[in-house]
Amino acid sequence: MLPLASPPTPPLRLASLVASNSDILAALGLSGWVVAVDHHSDAPGLEGARRVGLDLDIDVQALAQTRPELVLASLSVPGQDRVVAAVQAAGLPTLVLDPVTLPEMFADIRRVGEVTGTAERAEQVVEEFGRELRSLRTDFSHPPRVLVEWWPRPIIAAARESWVTDLLAALGAKNALAEREGRSTPLTLDEVRAARPDLIVCSWCGAKKLRPEVIEARGLGVPVVAIHESGLGRPGPRLIEGARQLAAALKTLPLT
Repeated sequence: MLPLASPPTPPLRLASLVASNSDILAALGLSGWVVAVDHHSDAPGLEGARRVGLDLDIDVQALAQTRPELVLASLSVPGQDRVVAAVQAAGLPTLVLDPVTLPEMFADIRRVGEVTGTAERAEQVVEEFGRELRSLRTDFSHPPRVLVEWWPRPIIAAARESWVTDLLAALGAKNALAEREGRSTPLTLDEVRAARPDLIVCSWCGAKKLRPEVIEARGLGVPVVAIHESGLGRPGPRLIEGARQLAAALKTLPLT
């Protein structure tokens, strides 16, 4: 990614309630503007921000005490609509992102850039992401089918309405659940088998440790690769990290 730029002045007092938004702010060079942040966010430069709870359990009173001028939330985290309602009830100005596709994610990066006075930087971030993603593409004779697993018990995986679908298509692959409605979906083992994946990605959201051996032990005989949720589960600039790992894994598949 591009090196962080120096933000304009004067700064806004920003709060970020999810890691994907924090990643966007970091890419725009705005980590130093963040006065409050959720516990999951691990973007660089947040050391001075107050931690105000998990993304689905935000301490709104503590958040309000930091006097944010803009709170960034995201409905890409299922259940955060309840947090947004509480934040808005407290009278705090909010910007709620809800990207499903890659183009929507790019639009959100530009939107954050516009409201923070970093529109030029935002355009650079989007353009750099697009260039690298195009460079990672492989033109397979038969696009490999990839299943991205968000959770193991019950099995939950990315379905059609997910940036994962766009990301895989850009790499020359296909979401094995592209015909299944929704952003994510629970699956039985038989349904995983019926999806005929050529590759399964272990990208468990919120897990302290990824254990691809758990997936391998199901006996499907499908290659498994582990990619941290920061690279696939967050609709923001760090999706390019997951794209790099996916592209490398796809090239190792014994496809005919």
